[in-house]
Amino acid sequence: MDQLTEIRALIDRHGREGALETAVSGLTLFVASRTTEVMPIVYQPLLCLIVAGAKNTALGDRFFRYDPGQFLTVSVELPVSGQVVEAPYLALAIALDPAKIAALILETPALATLGSSTGLAVNAAGPDLLDAILRLVRLLDRPGDIPVLAPMLEREVLWRLLQGPAGPMVRQIGLAESRLSQINRAIQWLQANFTAPMQVEDLARLAGMSPASFHRHFKAVTAMSPLQYQKQLRLQAARTLLLSQPGDVAGAGFSVGYDSASQFSREYARLFGAPPGRDAARLRATPQSAFAVA
Repeated sequence: MDQLTEIRALIDRHGREGALETAVSGLTLFVASRTTEVMPIVYQPLLCLIVAGAKNTALGDRFFRYDPGQFLTVSVELPVSGQVVEAPYLALAIALDPAKIAALILETPALATLGSSTGLAVNAAGPDLLDAILRLVRLLDRPGDIPVLAPMLEREVLWRLLQGPAGPMVRQIGLAESRLSQINRAIQWLQANFTAPMQVEDLARLAGMSPASFHRHFKAVTAMSPLQYQKQLRLQAARTLLLSQPGDVAGAGFSVGYDSASQFSREYARLFGAPPGRDAARLRATPQSAFAVA
């Protein structure tokens, strides 16, 4: 049994439809038995290995497809749109902790160089990375080993990432003064304050950059301008509100920071393909597992 086949068997045994946070801290399993519509989600920093099926992800004007044996690396919080295009779809995600990455870099000075500031990338998983991930997932069959072995195996997964094609991007996560870390300060502010008015100059000051340099680096990381990023967050939050509070379209727009109901409806329809009320009604009829697949 090859590595990917064994990982699939483990997900079949321990996973369930949608997302499942496991007893291994930071390890989440994903299962979708059918293809899905295009769904918005905010990715956290993670490694996501595709085990079966296929998925498309849009980040701004960039499009990514990932298939079995490929892994997605995300270095900052990113609002994206994703769609399972081949099912059954099985995947797993491992959270990327900046402190743990920094500790590895400190122990290996040769790695302490700036790398790519891209926010999202897709690469083929090599045998060493797959082997480390497989041994981590095997712990689900031996829960008594998790407290002792999971931290060591997670460390090995991070080490294999740093040594592979995603290494330059992963290094940026752990380097406190990297361009990525500077941009991440602004991203964290936008995540916490997306309903508030935003000035690019203020975000640039927070990141410690000139406005021109900040705008250039922000777009390199997120494939969006700061304004587009804020708009994505607002519209995704409004969509969530409309699912829980159907009927109050104008109220949803105002609550996420829009001053104009017509502008809100227009931009919502442009992003999601239908006006707010119609889109929310359609989503309420969609199986909930479609919302949770990374």
